[in-house]
Amino acid sequence: MDPLTHEMKQLVDQERLGFFATVCPDGSPNLSPKGTLMVWDDAHLMFADIHSPGTVANLALNPTIEVNVVDPFARKGFRFKGTATVLEEGRIFDEAVQRYRARGVHYPIHHIVLIRVQLAIPVVSPVYDTDISEDEVRGIWEEHHRTARPHGRAPGAPPA
Repeated sequence: MDPLTHEMKQLVDQERLGFFATVCPDGSPNLSPKGTLMVWDDAHLMFADIHSPGTVANLALNPTIEVNVVDPFARKGFRFKGTATVLEEGRIFDEAVQRYRARGVHYPIHHIVLIRVQLAIPVVSPVYDTDISEDEVRGIWEEHHRTARPHGRAPGAPPA
């Protein structure tokens, strides 16, 4: 059975931003956000290395990777654990670059990182342990983002 369900693929396509954990040479974790997360097929995710030298170097030594994708309003998402292959040429690389160009990504792409998902598990906020509905959670966080002041701006200051 393929690990990526329709719901998982839909969330990845909707959010596109994932937080990628790799292992540094000294064994410490490295967490890096990437906005080019995409579904390759029913068993693989991928991202474009636009400027990810640390992540790519870590994967060259240890291909273990985890990706977390969460809908910030619903406070639900998935953890994808697997192994990565770094590609810099070939059919898959070329096809992946074409998919990114079609999506509007026009930065130079140095590598495509193809992730074989071996385990996919839900991430769910503990708020759902209460009687609150997803619509209510979504409403709370949408309101929060509507009314939160932009970074670096004093309360009441006009927009830049």
